[in-house]
Amino acid sequence: MNAPLLMTRRIGQLLVGLFLFGLAIAMMVQAGIGISPWDVLAQGVSKLTGIEFGWVTIVIGLIVLLLWIPIRQRPGLGTLLNALLIGPSAQLGLSLIPVQHVLVLQILLFLGGLALLAIATGLYIGARFGPGPRDGLMTGIHSRWGWRIWIVRTSIEVVVLGIGWVLGGNVGFGTLAFALLIGPMVNLTIPALGVPELPKRPTSLEGDALASADVAIVPFEVGESS
Repeated sequence: MNAPLLMTRRIGQLLVGLFLFGLAIAMMVQAGIGISPWDVLAQGVSKLTGIEFGWVTIVIGLIVLLLWIPIRQRPGLGTLLNALLIGPSAQLGLSLIPVQHVLVLQILLFLGGLALLAIATGLYIGARFGPGPRDGLMTGIHSRWGWRIWIVRTSIEVVVLGIGWVLGGNVGFGTLAFALLIGPMVNLTIPALGVPELPKRPTSLEGDALASADVAIVPFEVGESS
């Protein structure tokens, strides 16, 4: 695949992924059995202020981006679009998807939303335009001060979840299911949906060096960290 086609794929995959991400959030919200910590916070703020959930999601994303400044993180295109597009997509989903009250339907809607969110995450992260605001905050703190990723993530999400729950956000067994399942699910979708990078062409000097030297190529595996 040539560079223009690859870039077209990346941009299209980013936009589709962010749109589906918002719809997935709406599915889990309308299931009514618990949502992710950040969505609990957005829902709690929405109930407190009367501002629609989708627009609160945008505001929270932009506030989190401001927290990138002291940890010296630079947002990518995907980071900015994540903050701006997921909220409207979620709000659209909330207007189209009815609230469920039958437990079987609630569970099915939640699981469908969770699966869609894992696919959407693989699409937008796989496009390689930068992490979302919340993931970037986590990895930025890790890079800045060397704290372990799982400690940073757990600490942030416990605080966010607690504030959202106090404000009236929906915490339920779906919240626990999200915490336990989303990691293994995105570990499958991100590698599967990642856009490959174009191979770098060696410069003339590099080509001469490779031609005149015995080069041992040792295969290695890239490990994902979250």
